[in-house]
Amino acid sequence: MPRRVRRAELAEAVGGLWHDDRMSPRRGLPAFPALPQGLTVAIEQAGYYPALVADVVGAALAGEPVVSFLVHQETTFDADAVRRHVTVLVLTDTRLVIGHADDHSDDPHGMEDVATATTESVPLRFVRGVMLSHVVADPRNYVPGSLGREMTLTVGWGTVSRVDLLPATCGDPACDADHGLEGTIASDDLVLRLSADADGDGVLTQGMAFAHALSARIGR
Repeated sequence: MPRRVRRAELAEAVGGLWHDDRMSPRRGLPAFPALPQGLTVAIEQAGYYPALVADVVGAALAGEPVVSFLVHQETTFDADAVRRHVTVLVLTDTRLVIGHADDHSDDPHGMEDVATATTESVPLRFVRGVMLSHVVADPRNYVPGSLGREMTLTVGWGTVSRVDLLPATCGDPACDADHGLEGTIASDDLVLRLSADADGDGVLTQGMAFAHALSARIGR
């Protein structure tokens, strides 16, 4: 006849996942190491449910040391609502961890908000490319080393691709024959637009540092 196992015995058997009978808010969950201070501060400064965002990112990292990070907060406007989003990118020695949180309302009257937080871990060997697009105002008076006040960071690992198609031509301007289509396929898994004017100089600097660190890791 099977023996009934007490909670204390089960907790010891699985490595102490449960606490005592008083039960903390993280009941039944393992405790993860605290995030680095810089990453914690950046999440708090973004101001979008920082405790929730820090927890889901910490759970995805599972204690792996952080090499570099980028936190990007964005506000969008729908027809009748203001939506907030935050994206957290964390680079480790083996993975690119992407966390994204946004809010929506299940209430038709819009009285109760619901936040959705999702994380994805991508092994660095699967990251296919890192692209930086710099927007430079008044390029005639460009200051060397400044790289402009706005940039777009694109990271691809093959989950999402963009196909751009155009009618093919033969080079004869008088030809009206159908030559089919030609185009390009670009990996487009993650696109972040960073603006020093909108987000501050610090976000642009951190974005550049993160892009350099990620590019160096996948180039090994």
